Amino acid sequence: MSKRLTPDELRTLFLFESLDDDQLARLAADGEVEHRDAGTVVYAEGEPATCFFVLLEGTVAMSRRVHGDEVEVNRTEQRGVYGGATQAYIGERVSQTYLNTLRAITDSEFFVLPADVMAAAVREWFPMAIHLLEGLFFGMRATQTIVGERERLLALGSLSAGLTHELNNPAAAAVRATSTLRERVSGMRQKLAMIADGRLDGTQLHRLVELQDDAVKRAASAPKLSALATSDAEDAIADWLDDHDVTGGWDLAATLVAGGVDVEWLEHIASTVEDGDLEPALRWLCYTVDTELLMGEIEDSVTRISGLVAAAKQYSQLDRTPYQTINVHDLLDATLTMMQAKIPKGVRVVKDYDRALPSIPAYAAELNQVWTNLIDNAVGAMDGEGTLTVRTTREDGRLIVEISDTGSGIAPEIRQRIFEPFFTTKPVGEGTGLGLDISYRIVVNKHHGDIRVESQPGATTFRVYLPIDDQDAA
Repeated sequence: MSKRLTPDELRTLFLFESLDDDQLARLAADGEVEHRDAGTVVYAEGEPATCFFVLLEGTVAMSRRVHGDEVEVNRTEQRGVYGGATQAYIGERVSQTYLNTLRAITDSEFFVLPADVMAAAVREWFPMAIHLLEGLFFGMRATQTIVGERERLLALGSLSAGLTHELNNPAAAAVRATSTLRERVSGMRQKLAMIADGRLDGTQLHRLVELQDDAVKRAASAPKLSALATSDAEDAIADWLDDHDVTGGWDLAATLVAGGVDVEWLEHIASTVEDGDLEPALRWLCYTVDTELLMGEIEDSVTRISGLVAAAKQYSQLDRTPYQTINVHDLLDATLTMMQAKIPKGVRVVKDYDRALPSIPAYAAELNQVWTNLIDNAVGAMDGEGTLTVRTTREDGRLIVEISDTGSGIAPEIRQRIFEPFFTTKPVGEGTGLGLDISYRIVVNKHHGDIRVESQPGATTFRVYLPIDDQDAA
């Protein structure tokens, strides 16, 4: 036969000391005393919350799962402490599971109430308190949702502004290059008319066309020179042009050097045409080089625009299914591209990818949000100067993404709080405190992975662990 407490015995527990005789009698009739041997689990985190426990005798320890590890948060032998179905009064509006794990350290006894009995008693006896608690609970949840959505919109707006800036630069360069190209083509037609007005015979014109083809090839494969080497080369060509009485030789020198032309090649041109035709021929060839360089600039600009659009498409995942098999490096590259405008010039970005890693099943757009939050925090921690390292590796059947910075680090006293909702070290108005909370829920709750942090001054690393197999993710 199960053991029960009398109303008077219940009144000795601080949780029930203010109840009247009828209320105590009701709890005494519905509750039972249960024994747990030392070392046994009284209830486990995540299991259905069916009972409310009050410690009568013994020592217990309460623990939580934190980033995959079991962390003890409290150990006590105080009579009357309680745990278990503490949210039963809210009902089915929230998931009724145990929020932590309770273990009996020594042989222990508990007064145990069914969760539905405890919920009914609380709602009936303390209606005003219930309204206040519900308002606090659901109000906090609604606030967290609204602020979280706001943070996503702010992040998207910031990234969109950066993308617009990044798109504007190559687009403007392409427009400028196109306008200049139109002028150069017009000038080339005029110079060609001057060359072909009868002063050049067919053989000379044929050689000049061959030189034009050679100039195009030189421009396409022109080496990148240092500033000092470029200046020396321009001086040499300008001197040569002046020696051969070419007007405005200094203006032509910059274009010719950019197109890979040297003095030796100019000597070859001089031997091909008559002295009186040298300057028109050189200007025509200079227009050819300039035209080729401008077309290369347009191609580079359009390629840059296409790459940015592809990165935005990869980042947003607008045309993809929410859950898919993805290459994590594509997501990281897209995020870095989208965030380029937010990364100061003093921050060096290092990518250390293990290209042998397989594709994994994931919610791509939400993982991009995780990378955005972690990279944004890392950049902010470096105050405009340092090294941002993005590394991928594999360990024990899990894919690992590391985001590291060389900032000031996270103080030990706040490290355990950084994943809490609304906790932030940023000034008022600059952070919502939900970035890491959202990242944690995406990685742990949605992908069944893990996220951990190691930090000391000058070296902070966030590690995101993701299951590689679809079965593990499920």
